[in-house]
Order: sequence, then C-alpha cells, then structure tokens
Amino acid sequence: MKDIVKIAKYSVYISMFIFFIERSFTTNGFQVGISNLSAVFGVHFMYSFVLTLINYKYFQVLDKFISWNDFPKKRLIFGSIGAIILTMIGIIILRYFVVLFIENGTFQDFLNTGKTYYLFSFILTVNILIAIHAIYFFKEISKKKIQEHKVISTIETAKFESLKNQLDPHFLFNSLNVLTSLIEENPKQAEKFTTKLSKIYRYVLQQKNQDLIQVNKELNFAKTYMDLLKIRFEDSIDFNIIDDLETQLKIIPLSLQLLLENAVKHNEISSHNKLIISIYKEDNYLVVENNISPKNNIEKSTKVGLNNIKERYALVCNSPIIIKNNKKIFQVKLPLLTKKSNTMNTQYNKQNSYTRAQKRVKDLKEFYSSLISFIIIIPILYFIWKTYTPGVIQWFWFPFAGWGFSLIMQAFNVYGITSNWEDRKIKKFMDQENANQVNF
Repeated sequence: MKDIVKIAKYSVYISMFIFFIERSFTTNGFQVGISNLSAVFGVHFMYSFVLTLINYKYFQVLDKFISWNDFPKKRLIFGSIGAIILTMIGIIILRYFVVLFIENGTFQDFLNTGKTYYLFSFILTVNILIAIHAIYFFKEISKKKIQEHKVISTIETAKFESLKNQLDPHFLFNSLNVLTSLIEENPKQAEKFTTKLSKIYRYVLQQKNQDLIQVNKELNFAKTYMDLLKIRFEDSIDFNIIDDLETQLKIIPLSLQLLLENAVKHNEISSHNKLIISIYKEDNYLVVENNISPKNNIEKSTKVGLNNIKERYALVCNSPIIIKNNKKIFQVKLPLLTKKSNTMNTQYNKQNSYTRAQKRVKDLKEFYSSLISFIIIIPILYFIWKTYTPGVIQWFWFPFAGWGFSLIMQAFNVYGITSNWEDRKIKKFMDQENANQVNF
C-alpha cells in the first residue's frame, strides 16, 4: 500500500509536468474550460500512474538480478532499454483504452493515431527515464562513497579503540603498582617485569597499523604478556598455550592481549579462585577460554574489547568470531585466516596514486566522449525537428536539457568539485579525532 501511495504521489508530479508542457505547446492552451482541463489532467495522471507502476515493478525485479552497486553499466543499459520498451508498450495499450473507452472512438481511430503522438511520447519517455536514471545513478554513487568513507572511518575508530583498550589506564596503573612493589620486595623480579612490559609496549607500537599478523607472532606476544600477568598474580593464574602453528595462518593483531586482559578484568583471581586460561586450535579457529569466577563488585561490562575484535574481523573477512558462555567457561573463537598481512592505510582513500590516476583518466575519457556525442547529436536532433516536424513542439529541448544535466553532474564528479568537498570534511573530522586522541 505504501508503494502505491508513493507511486501516486510521483505520478501527480509527473502528470503536472507533462500537463503544463502539453498545454504550453497546444493552440488553445488553458482556454478550454475547467472540465476539459480536468479531463486532460486526468488522462495524463492515468498515463503517469500506470507507466510509473510498470517501471517501478520492473526496477524492483531488475534490482534482484542486476544491482547498481555490482553492475552499474549493465544496470544502466538493461534498465534503460527495458524501461523504454515496457513504457512504449504501456503507452500503446493506454492509447487504445483512451480512444475506445474515453473518447468513444473505434479501433480504426486507434490505428489512425499519428506518428507525431508516438514520437512525442517516445521522446518524453526517454527524457524522463534519463532524469530518473541520472538521479538513481548519482544516488548510488553517493551511497557508495559514503560507504567507503564509513569503512575508512570504522578502521580509524577500531584502531583508536584497540589502542585505548590495549594501553588501558587501569592496566597501566596496575602494572606500575606491581612494579613499585617488586622494586622494594624483589629487585630482580622488578627488572624482569620491566623488560617484559617494555616488550609489550614495543609490540603494540609495531603492530598497531597491521590488519592481520602471523598467528605465531601473536602467540609469542601472548606468552610474554602471560609472563607479565604471572609475575603480577603469581600462582593464582595459570596458562595452557598451543605450540607453533602453520606460518601462513593469521589473526587480528593484539586480539589475544584484549582477551587475556578481559579475562583478568572480569574474574576474581586469588589462591582460592585460580584463573586458568587456555589457548588452542580447533578446526579453523584459535580458541581462547577461561574458567568463570566473576568479581562481586565489578562494573557492568561494556564489551568494548569484544566489539573491537568483532569490528576488526568484519573489516578483513566474512568469518565472524564465536563467543560461548555457559556460566562456567567463557570461550572466544578467533577465525584463522590465510590472507597476506598488510598495513592499514590511515589516509582517506585506500587506492594508491597509480590506481587513482588510472580511474581519473578513465573518467576523463568517458566525460569527453559524452561531451563530443552531445555536441554532435543535439544539432542533428535540431535538424530533424526543423526539417521533418517543424509544426510540432520543439522536442529537441528535452534531450538537450536531460543530457546537459547529466554532463554537468559528470563534470562535477570528474573534476572533483564534490569529492574535494567530501575529502575536506572527512579530513577535518579525522583531524579532530586525532587531536582528541592525543589529548586523551
């Protein structure tokens, strides 16, 4: 029902547009009485509603098989040609209905419909479809750009949240407290603790820009971090960790540290409540599990750490992490990936300069091809109108206006008028985030 109401609303706009154009180029114009004008407008509305409904349903079916995002050129071609064919068939059927049932004419009257009528309908159809496709095309381009910027923004946010949790002030405060105590009680242990703490920080700084890392490197880091926790909690905590895995397997960097810190943060650790953490491989997952002994006075979990890992995995693969909690054992399964490790680009576009240059050359070629075609074809259309149909409306203005609008939008895109503005805004927001991060 909502679709019908929406189609009816658009049909009113289209019929009003066609009505005023048709009346403006008709001899009697608006001087034919209210009843006749209402009848004419009613016919235009009928045409607009039926044809809009046909095209709406056709686009719905087409979107299931050929999407704008995946096949923009194919979608444009099939959408345009199919819409024109269906619209012209609809116009013929509607013309038959109007002649026989509204004008009380005969079938012969229907056959005698002049070529000018269908030519005008065809030209008007093409121009309306050009406008509709132009709107949808630039709408999809805008959505795609927004999605790309959203992904980049998500990466930056994930990096920030990751660092914020990895270098959590609470963790740092506890580490310094342990170090202070060890300096007085056991200077050798304090020295060992300091060495391992420095390794952890060095690893964090080295891997903060990586989206994936070899699982063996992450396991070695986890062992170092476990040693740090062992010094801190002594015999109240125990670890079981897998030996080396295949070198081609990779995971999200620093994810193990987040999970280990998460286990320490949410569980009571004492000689009576020993925390046991195990890391092992199961199928295509690296499993991190611990027994549950919840603290009595812990604040409600925000699950920032787990959400951080989820979001970063979502950015690099389609395999989600698996979380299980049976009140006795808490288990997180991290997908083991084989994608090559690469560095997250913190710029505002992932494409390198060469790829961007290639795209710009391609866009320029398409723009100039369209411009040359426009310059050649529009005068030809004017010549056809002047030579063969001088008595009818100046229909060549319709393709001129529709095509011209499309060229203007294409020029904006090619010469970066819109993209530069978007880039400036995104850069401004990211600079603000970076400033906040430094202040933090």
